[in-house]
Parts: sequence; structure tokens; C-alpha cells
Amino acid sequence: MAGVGDAAAPGEGGGGGADGPERDGRGEAEQPGGGGSGGHGPPPAPQHTETLGFYESDRRRERRRSRAELSLLRFLSAELTRGYFLEHNEAKYTERRERVYTCMRIPRELEKLMVFGIFLCLDAFLYVFTLLPLRVFLALFRLFTLPCYGLRDRRLLQPAQVCDILKGILLVICYFMMHYVDYSMMYHLIRGQSVIKLYIIYNMLEVADRLFSSFGQDILDALYWTATEPKERKRAHIGVIPHFFMAVLYVFLHAILIMVQATTLNVAFNSHNKSLLTIMMSNNFVEIKGSVFKKFEKNNLFQMSNSDIKERFTNYVLLLIVCLRNMEQFSWNPDHLWVLFPDVCMVIASETAVDIVKHAFITKFNDITADVYSEYRASLAFDLVSSRQKNAYTDYSDSVARRMGFIPLPLAVLLIRVVTSSIKVQGILSYACVILFYFGLISLKILNSIVLLGKSCQYVKEAKMEDKLFNPPPASAPGKPPNKSQNKCKPSQEENLSASVTSQPVHPKENVIPLLVASSSDQFLTTPDGDEKDITQESSELKHRSAKKDLLEVDRFTICGNRID
Repeated sequence: MAGVGDAAAPGEGGGGGADGPERDGRGEAEQPGGGGSGGHGPPPAPQHTETLGFYESDRRRERRRSRAELSLLRFLSAELTRGYFLEHNEAKYTERRERVYTCMRIPRELEKLMVFGIFLCLDAFLYVFTLLPLRVFLALFRLFTLPCYGLRDRRLLQPAQVCDILKGILLVICYFMMHYVDYSMMYHLIRGQSVIKLYIIYNMLEVADRLFSSFGQDILDALYWTATEPKERKRAHIGVIPHFFMAVLYVFLHAILIMVQATTLNVAFNSHNKSLLTIMMSNNFVEIKGSVFKKFEKNNLFQMSNSDIKERFTNYVLLLIVCLRNMEQFSWNPDHLWVLFPDVCMVIASETAVDIVKHAFITKFNDITADVYSEYRASLAFDLVSSRQKNAYTDYSDSVARRMGFIPLPLAVLLIRVVTSSIKVQGILSYACVILFYFGLISLKILNSIVLLGKSCQYVKEAKMEDKLFNPPPASAPGKPPNKSQNKCKPSQEENLSASVTSQPVHPKENVIPLLVASSSDQFLTTPDGDEKDITQESSELKHRSAKKDLLEVDRFTICGNRID
């Protein structure tokens, strides 16, 4: 053993042995110019023995250490003390917070729009009962006293007076036609049906009401234009009398449809277990499923808001009719009114909750801010202010009908029919009360109009839309492309319109090809073969048929032309 140690010692100290030459050679190769142990260079780094067994031992140690660290207590402590830093994704969480704030602002902004729109509908509805009879009386007085003044003018009556007379005749004829419809028989016929069948009928009535509203205003507009268009033009239509019969048929059928809706709602109120009323209220929440998960733009949301305003106001009138019919059956006992009050509140609350939830999630999913409802309110206010101008194009009630889909004539016919059948007027005192009530309605109409006009002027000024009141868009002939002079707008005017609150963002107009590529779903996606003149004409049409048009050009019935993906 001593010999072995002595033999190994010289090799280690003097560089001999088997490893000595190799180590010296490696040292000389690595440090040229340096000597062995007696050299002036730095001493060589200690070399570890590179064997497979050495690495295997390290791997075993790491495995044992990792197995020792994998314990339940260490896992729980790591889960309890694990940290994260939200500031590393600041933009994402700021956007999420803004969405929450937007959803919290939606109920307030939406209800402000709803209240303003409901009062607009009320103003148009009261116009039928208050100012329209007076206007009809003045127009008939002018017609009968025309020989006293002489035929100085070509027109016997002004266009507005002709339209007023037509509206009055429509109301009178449809009112007498509604006397042939028995409300009591309809009530018992509907009450004898099953709950599921009534639920299906009510859904069908809602769809039919929307279809009637979309087509009814076109019928009325066609009648008004046919009766008032200049006589110099060549008559290419069927005449005033056929249009008048079509209008009478429409108003009568639409009034019957609303009567069936009111009767169904009355049956739901009077049912003992309230199952039908519960099912009808749950039908409102089905509306959330059909609209929330669709793509909406600002124009589409504007149309939906107008539809919700019209639907809410119509429901208020239907609830009024139901209360009148029930109070008549109980001999106008005021105690029965408190029995109906909870059901009325439930209907109104469910409608309000559905509208809030629907609009909140639509704005969330489509990244629409809550300020858009102030733009919608300014657009409705612009209609009211423009209808009060001296050179207004149309009556305000017709403007509301086009914008919201609310046509007051059928609803007014039904309400007059229900009130006259429910309230018996007998004696001088009763007629005096009716006259006082009529003057009260006129006072309410005038007060409502004054307040709405003041608020509308305020909203128009806040939206900076005064320029549009005095610069109406030029009208072009139907079926013809607009002139080049109409297409060319002044830069200052275009900038003002684009900077307005109610105007949509205007895309830069560089040339024809990007315009065709950037067309929306309601525009032509392909261009037919033809000359460059045809392409320029179609491009000019596409400019005027753009989906991102100004909100003032969007009415309730263009929603069928705008595809919602």
C-alpha cells in the first residue's frame, strides 16, 4: 500500500505517470509560451473527471430533491401565496372597466331617450283628438265659403288641408265600421281558447302589427300624394278613390288587430291563475335571445330604439283600454282599480327590464358607447324642430310615423270606439263634462308641444345641427342618378356634417374602386359589365345608398333593407 502511494505521489507532484503527459500537453496546447508548474502564467483550472457515473449521480440527486419538494403543503402554500400583476395588461383591464361603466350608464341614457320618444308619440296621438278636428273644420269652412272669395288661386284647398280632410273622413268611416265588431263576443271567443293557443295567437298578432305598420304608412303617404300632387303631371296611378278605399281597409283591419291584442291582454288579466299573463311577460325575455347576439351598427340600434319606443307607448294605450273595459264591468268601482294595479305594474316593469338588458348587452357586444342615445334623441328632436318650420315638408305626426313606425290613426279609432262604448253620455251635465275634457286635452297637447319644442331646440343646439335646418338635402327624381352638382359638396359643409354629433363617420372618397369594395350589405356587391360611365353612375348611387348614412335619413322601415348578420 505504501509503494502504491509512493508511486502515485511523484506522478501527482512532478507531472509523471499516465495522466501527467496528457495534462502537460493539454496545458501547453491551451497556454502556448507558458511552462509547467514553474511557468509565470496563471495556474490551470481544476478539471473534473467526466464520467457517466458522475452525471448519473447528479440526476439522482435532482430527482430526489424534486420528489421531496412535491408535497401537498408546498402546493397549498404556493397557491395561497402566488401573485400576479394586473398593471402588465393595463389597456385590457381599462377597457373592461369602461364596459362596466357603459353598462351602468345605459339605463339612464336609454330611459331619457324613451321618455322623450314617448312624449313625442303622445304629442302625435293627442293631435288626432285635439287639433285635427279643428283643422278639418277650418278646411271644410274654406271649401264651403270658397265661392264668396272667388277662384283667385288654382288650388281649391292647400295640400295640408286636403290631407286633413282625408284623415278626418278616414277616422269617421272607420269609427262607424268598428261598431259592427262586437267586443264582448270577441272577448268570450278568445277566453274559450287554451293558454298555449292564446300564446301563439299573441305572438302572431305582434308580427302582424309590425307588418301592418310598415305597409300602412306607405298606403297613407300614397293617398296623400295622389290627392295633392300637381295636376299638370301625367296621371300614372289608379286615382284617388282606389287609394282612399285601400287606406280605409288598412285602418279598419289594423284597428281590429289592435283590438284583438287588447282583448287577449284583458283575458290574461282576468284569468284566475295568471298563467297566461306570466307566459306573455316571459315572451318579452325571448326577445333578448333574438337580438342580443346579433351584429348591430349605430343605424340598426337607432331603428331598434324607435321600435321599442313605439312598442312601449302602444302597450300603455292597450293597458288603458284594458282598465277601461274592466272598470266598466265593475260599474266604475275604484276598489277594482287597485286589483288591476299590480298586474299593470308587472307588465310595465318587465318591458322596461327587457329593454334595459337588451340595449346594455347590444352596446357591450358591439362596442357602442352610451353617448349614442343622446345622438338618437337629437335626431328625433331635429324632426320636431324641422316640422315647425314654415317650409316644412310634412306634418309632424306623419314624421313620427315614418321614424318610429307609430301610426296614430288605427289606435285612435280603437280608443274612440272603446271610450264611447264604455262611457254613456246622457244629460246636459255629461256633455258639459265632455266639452271640459276636450279643452283639457287641448291644453295638455299645447303644453306638451311647447315643452317638447323647447327641449328639442336645446338638443339640436347641443348637437350642433342648426346648419341642417336651413340647408335641406337636395331632392332628386326617382329612378335617376343625382346630378354632378349635387354630388359635389363644399368642403366646409361636409366637414361640419361629419363633425356633427348625429352624423356617421365619413370615409375618404378617393376613387371609384375603393368605394365599390367598401360597400355595405345593402349595396350592390358586384358591378355589371359596361362602360366606365355606367360604373361612375352606379358609384354615385352607392354614395347615396351608403349604409353608414346620417341618422336623419334612417326611418323605422329601412331595417328590412339593412341586413344584420
